[in-house]
Amino acid sequence: MKMQGYFSKQKSTIILLSLLFIIGFSTSILAQNEYKQYSGVVVDSQTEKPLVFASLLVSGTNISTVSNTDGEFLLKIPNSISNAEIIVSFLGYLKKTIPLSEFKKEETRIMLIASVTKLSEIDISLPSDAKVLVRQTLKKKGDNNLNEYSIMTAFYRETIKKRKKNVSLAEAIVNVYKQPYTSSKKDNIKLYKARKSTDYTKLDTIALKLQGGPYNALYIDLMKYPEFMFTNDVIDLYTFSFAPSTTINEKPVYVVNFKQRDEVIEPLYYGKLFIDSKTLALTSAVYSLNVENKELTSKLFVKKKPKNVFVYPTEAAYRVDYREKDGKWYYGYSNVQLTFKIKRKGKLFNSVYSLISEMAITDWKINTDKEKLKFKERLRPSIIIADEASGFSDPEFWGAYNVIEPEKSIESAIDKIKKQLKKIGKS
Repeated sequence: MKMQGYFSKQKSTIILLSLLFIIGFSTSILAQNEYKQYSGVVVDSQTEKPLVFASLLVSGTNISTVSNTDGEFLLKIPNSISNAEIIVSFLGYLKKTIPLSEFKKEETRIMLIASVTKLSEIDISLPSDAKVLVRQTLKKKGDNNLNEYSIMTAFYRETIKKRKKNVSLAEAIVNVYKQPYTSSKKDNIKLYKARKSTDYTKLDTIALKLQGGPYNALYIDLMKYPEFMFTNDVIDLYTFSFAPSTTINEKPVYVVNFKQRDEVIEPLYYGKLFIDSKTLALTSAVYSLNVENKELTSKLFVKKKPKNVFVYPTEAAYRVDYREKDGKWYYGYSNVQLTFKIKRKGKLFNSVYSLISEMAITDWKINTDKEKLKFKERLRPSIIIADEASGFSDPEFWGAYNVIEPEKSIESAIDKIKKQLKKIGKS
């Protein structure tokens, strides 16, 4: 995904980097004395490699978090909760339930065991070449993926942090006008509602903003947009191999590892593809960008910047999940985690900013009339969603508490949004 940005100077010498964030604000969603904070890492029990996008959920609540590209997590739990259990899960691994009492404030190490499934030779035959399987998966999108015009309602969230402190939060409800998966036309987005939470009283000398907003999350739909990773030419720059098969939602799936070939200089991706063993549909993908070459990866994200500022990504991780209905798979959820290091000439210390951007489909219907968005209604692919949001301008819609809660799971927010949309007859 080429989430390109731009820099521009302002009167207050604020630098704008259009990359998923406004930075330089310190927003405290919960007062420090209202919650306890736990941190640690989630790793594979055999290899001890960090697990990216592992989920930690406080049982019986909507409080959750996900691990970053180093497998690290930060979990904030209100003081009112003392005897909870934490459910830790990751694609292709056995869930683990841990009493909160076993968590340390720092350096809690959680080891998950891979869930390996021996696929029956009667039901399926494993292809001899993993690359062949991936090519077949891409070719079968006309059979496996939703191949009709549809209109989807989605919840979008951006969370920006300076080191581990929340600095800017934005949420939006959007309508996604989805094209058939076999169509070369791009999807369009209409903004329905948006809000943000920032604290301008603690403005830093640096401000970063994402250009593209929900489009960045949407373009992770690999089956709709394979050109961002696996074109016919680029796919040969990768090596593919089989990992042990597993099950997702009680369905057996192939697991394919991929990474760029050793002789390839350009920064490409590495990760895992989860492919349904029966239909060869892509069910999930978890992957990262190779950020070893600072100069080249910086060019992927930064379009323009002042000469005295150096910006480069240190982490770039992605996840996309598909959902199935009536035998057809469609984009259901995506998550982006980016971390950037900013160095200013003459300054001793670096600034580190990170973001989590996620979008989930809450409802959808077939667009039987092939209704199209008017040009003026379309969200621009260059949009900066935090600029479009105007604080809490519609408290009646967002609810009585009217507060963004980043420690709450996105599912919790979606439940609230669905209720509001039903009230106004939108879903």
